[in-house]
Amino acid sequence: MSSIASYTKTHDQRIQDDVMQQITWQPEIHSKDISVKVQDANVMLTGFVHGYLEKLAAERAAKTVFGVVSVANDIEVKPPSMRTDPEIARDVVEALRIHASVPDEKIKVAVSGGFVTLTGAVDWHYELENAETAAHSINGVRGIVNLLQIKQRATSEQVRQKIEDALKRMVDLDARSMSVYTSDGTVSLYGNVHSWSEREKAERAAWQAPGVQQVSNHLTIHP
Repeated sequence: MSSIASYTKTHDQRIQDDVMQQITWQPEIHSKDISVKVQDANVMLTGFVHGYLEKLAAERAAKTVFGVVSVANDIEVKPPSMRTDPEIARDVVEALRIHASVPDEKIKVAVSGGFVTLTGAVDWHYELENAETAAHSINGVRGIVNLLQIKQRATSEQVRQKIEDALKRMVDLDARSMSVYTSDGTVSLYGNVHSWSEREKAERAAWQAPGVQQVSNHLTIHP
């Protein structure tokens, strides 16, 4: 029993050290106030950063570390200088307007306490992602609540077939170890993958199908 406990502790410590080094390695992360805790390969990030993009960069860095099975990002954004909600809203609206791949006329913006809420309906998931990315870049944003909806464009069977075909085309994914279920715009993924990167690639493939409203990723990581 003691040898198992010792192995788990050593394994978690290795992941903790690797995550901290990976975060330190990222040029876009400047904060020295990020803490990393690991339990059973599940990573929790806490501390403070100056911008929302920095918070996301820390999460991405943690997910690239081998052996990580989940990441809880509880890092708090504390901008160096506080901006008013109307100032932030104005800049977010402008960022959406000038982004070539964002249908800004279909999106409404609300800001409260530095947290931006996006509402409306778009045609594709990449438009939803681009809108969120544009809002992330604005100084003073502390968080994003993305309530954008995607219009239904295909039947559940058509969506399932497109996703399965996409997974089969991806050289670094074993489509045979995954199952795809679709219903009313919601896609559920089940099965096994070898890393967090593979898990996210499968999810991105699901999002690329037309009309997908939600992806429930139940893929299990087995390094």
